[in-house]
Amino acid sequence: MARGLNAARKLKKNHKQRRRLDRYYKKRQLHLKEKFDPLEGSAQARGIVIEKVGIEAKQPNSAIRKCVKLQLIKNGKQVTAFAPGNHAIKFIDEHDEVMIEGIGGRMGRSYGDIPGVRFKVIKVNDVSLDQLVRRKIEKPVR
Repeated sequence: MARGLNAARKLKKNHKQRRRLDRYYKKRQLHLKEKFDPLEGSAQARGIVIEKVGIEAKQPNSAIRKCVKLQLIKNGKQVTAFAPGNHAIKFIDEHDEVMIEGIGGRMGRSYGDIPGVRFKVIKVNDVSLDQLVRRKIEKPVR
């Protein structure tokens, strides 16, 4: 390791080279999140429901998780989103406009036992899905 009065340039150069090995720094510098994330770096996005799908849970669990396939309005990409809550899927119909956000979990990857699902539905036709499930509001007729 360089030391001494005139070693600053060498230290700076070494530091720059080492930073490239840090995967978080590299991801940030190469804008990989914006390139490969369907939401393009934003926290939430709106989409139109194409179909309702049931996805089987991974082992050792055995269940059918209720999800929706949707097409994002901003860029036309198709994603699958989980409908959280008891009987929440009943409040979502085809051609509804829903808002999705990341489901949490492993750094933008799928969550829990639902394979390949990275997002969850939070709003249906500008009404909170959570409130619909709890019967606080009724779904507006469009």
